[in-house]
Amino acid sequence: MHRKRINISTVLAGQKLGVKEVDDGIWLVSFKQYDPGYIDLEQQALHTINNPFGARL
Repeated sequence: MHRKRINISTVLAGQKLGVKEVDDGIWLVSFKQYDPGYIDLEQQALHTINNPFGARL
């Protein structure tokens, strides 16, 4: 992301994460088949998704 390093979590340190722009300035963070949250560049914050490990519809 524009050559910026963003620390998501120490739990995921060293793991490969995927990021995909889903809206202008909103980036979805993925780990394996899960989507634990998204990054809002305007607010400069990581927002979690409620129960990212729950059932997918």
